[in-house]
Amino acid sequence: MFARGSEFSPVTEIGTKNLQTYVVHVKRPEAGLFGQSENVNLGSWYKSFLPSRIASSDEQQQKRMLYLYKNVMTGFAARLTEEEVHAMEKMDGFVLAHPQRKFRLQTTHTPVFLGLHQEIGFWKESNFGKGVIIGVLDTGVLPSHPSFNDEGMPPPPAKWKWRCDFVACNNKLIGARSFNIEGNGTMFEPPSDDDGHGNHTACTAAGAFVRYADALGNAKGTAVGMAPLAHLAIYKVCFGEDCEESNILAGLDAAVEDGVDVLSLSLGTDSSVPFFWDVVGVGSFAAMQKGIFVSSSAGNLGPSNGTISNEAPWVLTVGASTIDRKILATAKLGNGWQFDGESVFQPHDFPLTLLPLVYAGGKVVLCERGGRIARDAKGQEVKNAGGAAMILMNQQPDGFSTNADAHVLPATHPRAVASFSPRGPNLASPGILKPDIIGAGVNILAAWPFPLDNNTNSKSTFNIISGTSMSCPHLSGIAALLKSSHPHWSPAAIKSAILTSADLLNVNRKPFADETLQPADIFATGAGPSQIFTRTVTNVGEAKSAYVAKVVPPEGVDVRVNPTKLYFSQVNQKATYSVTLTCAASGYQTGELAQGHIIWVYAKYSVKSPIAVRFK
Repeated sequence: MFARGSEFSPVTEIGTKNLQTYVVHVKRPEAGLFGQSENVNLGSWYKSFLPSRIASSDEQQQKRMLYLYKNVMTGFAARLTEEEVHAMEKMDGFVLAHPQRKFRLQTTHTPVFLGLHQEIGFWKESNFGKGVIIGVLDTGVLPSHPSFNDEGMPPPPAKWKWRCDFVACNNKLIGARSFNIEGNGTMFEPPSDDDGHGNHTACTAAGAFVRYADALGNAKGTAVGMAPLAHLAIYKVCFGEDCEESNILAGLDAAVEDGVDVLSLSLGTDSSVPFFWDVVGVGSFAAMQKGIFVSSSAGNLGPSNGTISNEAPWVLTVGASTIDRKILATAKLGNGWQFDGESVFQPHDFPLTLLPLVYAGGKVVLCERGGRIARDAKGQEVKNAGGAAMILMNQQPDGFSTNADAHVLPATHPRAVASFSPRGPNLASPGILKPDIIGAGVNILAAWPFPLDNNTNSKSTFNIISGTSMSCPHLSGIAALLKSSHPHWSPAAIKSAILTSADLLNVNRKPFADETLQPADIFATGAGPSQIFTRTVTNVGEAKSAYVAKVVPPEGVDVRVNPTKLYFSQVNQKATYSVTLTCAASGYQTGELAQGHIIWVYAKYSVKSPIAVRFK
């Protein structure tokens, strides 16, 4: 029988005013402390940190104790006062407690754009992600949507610990759970998607083939996810735009327990915190240790530097790029000038006559982006005032980047890395390059749980939206394809394969541009004295191969690679090389950045690693 000594007796009840949710980290209990199973041990151990009046009352525990975590961290989430936390800090086994943060959502043609084809290449070689389970933490899902049809799907792997809170789960949608008990006791909430964000991200990662998809008549074709034969497990942790940290951690904990292979998190915060405060980063680290690949969105706070969300080095942090789709809408002025923009809603009966560019009633209204008001919400206000159309004008930070929204009236605004895609450097750990990579995140067509306004095709419930939320599931699906092809690869190996094979040039074989149409720097795209860096690589290509180093040095920096050739006699053989960086020019200002890359080339293979240098 366990009893705390007098020096750390259970906290007394101080008061219940100003309760807020804290995430509490504690040490693991000593083996056999309560003489029962490990899970019961943890539960009893966690509850021993609560004030005595709460710990002795099942009713009070139910009101205060929200989640008991066992897979992604040792700790719990509870509603506590600041005084109770201060008292808890004096107890043996206590590590850290902090108020939970709020995360926010970071709101298909893309398989073809990314070079995926049904009959040839990587899609077919990876068997479309067959046998891999992708866990999506988001706003839930509509199970009846055709993107989640399981025709041709195999049963889930034997390791899967089945739990679905829908009657409509199947071999595609193999799990669905909801986490939102704060303030609701144990009240059940179905994991239905009332927002659309969750449907969209799940479909992008692993949606089934759906013919005749479109959004208000645009982007017509077959919609399909990146890994169409992968299974989906849905964890609803976001309600509206808010995603409470304790709910996210509970979803991560459940996903690890259930047996997912890939985790997709299209959510983030507006501020950087140390890794030990970042419980989603901590939870993702535990998932990575168990062989689970984690992909996350980089946020939508670009184009300023230092705006990255989800900075942990073990997570794949994904920024957003445009694709080769433009839902063109043109604004023609009376002087003959034309400005090309984008809009999903383009009615065929809009009058060809010129309308005055002034305010409301039957007129065209010019609005600027920004002001923390959604783009389509501005259109709704113009419509309410009787406006005939809206021209949405970029502000300077937006550059030429545009999004095709499903506006409620005709709208257009004049067009590489998307303007909203955040930039590095990584504030939590400046030595780690972030974002890791950019993925398709502008004008993405995917599943939507309800018909759009002005939709004349009731059978097509799809929408076109933009954000790093859309980029993240693209890479989650790509990770699933790699996992299916190489089931024994670690998350680090999968991440390395993605980053070192990423294109350095766009589809026109030119450098990626930013929102101003200028070449994007390495803090947008990801991937003094001499400094030497040593790296070890593993050959996953062909046996008896020799890779030659090709260096594109950062401007003003001399780069020496030793050795310049790597020889491999067999698959999975390792080799080590060093890179020496030396300042080769003067006149650079402190803090100025330069970028380059190293490419190891053998036959058809090329393995790329970026170089980022900050001058001191």
